[in-house]
Amino acid sequence: MEGRGATAATKSAGLNKRHGKASSNGVRAGGKEELGKWGRAWEVDWFSLMGVILLLCLAPFIVFFFIMACDQYQCSVTQPLLEVYSGKATLMSIWTRAPSFSWTSAKIYAAWVSFQVFLYVCVPDIAHKVLPGYVGGVQEGAHTPAGLINKYEINGLQSWIITHFLWFANAYYFNWFSPTIIFDNWIPLLWCTNILGYAVSTFTFVKAYLFPTNPEDCKFTGNLFYNYMMGIEFNPRIGKWFDFKLFFNGRPGIVAWTLINLSYAAKQQELYGEVTNSMVLVNLLQAIYVLDFFWNEAWYLKTIDICHDHFGWYLGWGDCVWLPFLYTLQGLYLVYHPVQLSTMHVAVVLILGLAGYYLFRAANHQKDLFRRTNGNCTIWGHDPVYVECTYSSADGKKHHSKLLISGFWGMARHLNYTGDLMGSLAYCLACGGGHLLPYFYIVYMTILLVHRCIRDEHRCHSKYGKDWTRYTAVVPYRLLPGIF
Repeated sequence: MEGRGATAATKSAGLNKRHGKASSNGVRAGGKEELGKWGRAWEVDWFSLMGVILLLCLAPFIVFFFIMACDQYQCSVTQPLLEVYSGKATLMSIWTRAPSFSWTSAKIYAAWVSFQVFLYVCVPDIAHKVLPGYVGGVQEGAHTPAGLINKYEINGLQSWIITHFLWFANAYYFNWFSPTIIFDNWIPLLWCTNILGYAVSTFTFVKAYLFPTNPEDCKFTGNLFYNYMMGIEFNPRIGKWFDFKLFFNGRPGIVAWTLINLSYAAKQQELYGEVTNSMVLVNLLQAIYVLDFFWNEAWYLKTIDICHDHFGWYLGWGDCVWLPFLYTLQGLYLVYHPVQLSTMHVAVVLILGLAGYYLFRAANHQKDLFRRTNGNCTIWGHDPVYVECTYSSADGKKHHSKLLISGFWGMARHLNYTGDLMGSLAYCLACGGGHLLPYFYIVYMTILLVHRCIRDEHRCHSKYGKDWTRYTAVVPYRLLPGIF
């Protein structure tokens, strides 16, 4: 969480403006310093192990439940539960009614993933040469726990542009396939994404034991379930540039996100002769988020997913299955229940979504500006205030970092997450109040981001030690200033 911070404070609290004295960290009970022991857990307690096993068992079922609820019960989340409870249906009867795997969907998905691999590996980024302000091409990530710095080919925005150009060219000119192709094969595609998700997770799990990319950054907890889910290798790679974590984090799931929504809109047009304003709103707000992700892909190299999480089932399966199927529930719901919103409803949802995006982006921009300039910048017209600290990597080297406590980061430690939650709520509210299903997303995102706050702060405390304690004393709130 380098460069992340919270409220304006005084120098007497041990803070700095532009320059300051660094403190030590990484000291454990008994005064023994443990180097590079920050990041994902090295040892697993029974509570964490049970949570891992539950997620491994329940997450695929949750995805299946929501997709089947739409396919068989018109997006009702209570009716299938009541039917199973009353004996009118069984889990097996619901399973047998579901469309099965098809070779057509397998060919579609294989072509999709292969195309994204081609764009990622074989098409170097030129977008940064023609788009002012965009950072692409070869970029460096953050220091790993072992002290390494990985290089990445940032070309996600270019891949997104090429993919969507071809999509619209097909829809309006070539007519190679129907724009509803994704919706029409949605459940068979679910089985295909599961196959890839489990395959890539298992491959990287075995790879970590047999031929890891960087052995220094591997973490073996001694528990197979935890290692499989949370990952062993930090940056598993094939060759110099194919980085599993960067590829699956952004492609093929997030590139597909906007295409999936477009396919939903096309299906709504096909079924009802129009695209409702709610569908347009969902497509617009989620497209803003996706484009923001790819415009700032280089910045994401310094976020928790890339620079702290190891690559396991949590990212591999999650990016292949959980993300494309559950992050797009609003659009799927609107195919089954087309909602035409009032002008006032549209305005409220749009304002909430845009305000959330502004908070998310402005807060992240402040942190990125502070980090890129090493504090030689202004935040809200003033010199930034920060806590200066040090941490150690596994090679014994000392590194310096600054935790910003000016601007938005002076209000709460994760105010960017607050903006993210505002946007997530807007997606759900665009669907009206007829069913519970579209609101799963805000429930899930709240759980995810609160858990991420706790997980990130545990890692930061392990990494920065006493410096982190000083920082949290200055910025006591996580998400909601004055409340939480």
